[in-house]
Amino acid sequence: MGNRIVLLLVIVVSLLFFLAGCLPGDGTNTQDKPAGFLWGIWHGWLAPVSLIAHFFDKEIRIYEVNNSGWLYDFGFYISIIAGFGGLSLSRKKKDK
Repeated sequence: MGNRIVLLLVIVVSLLFFLAGCLPGDGTNTQDKPAGFLWGIWHGWLAPVSLIAHFFDKEIRIYEVNNSGWLYDFGFYISIIAGFGGLSLSRKKKDK
């Protein structure tokens, strides 16, 4: 059982590093190719990772500056609300 947990932890951490290659501010999105709706969703999901990465690399941001406007904002806020607001829905309520 212990080996399964270690393997799962290694897989999750590896996936996190792999997926975090597209953080806001990493140079992927430019003025000519701004971030759109799907990038907004992606950056919203990776916001906690971006916050931690910003401590080590000042170029990494939580929010992409080069974005397409309200569509990026809409995707970003949808993922923030669904990801972090949805956590409260998964908690079990205690019986009184």
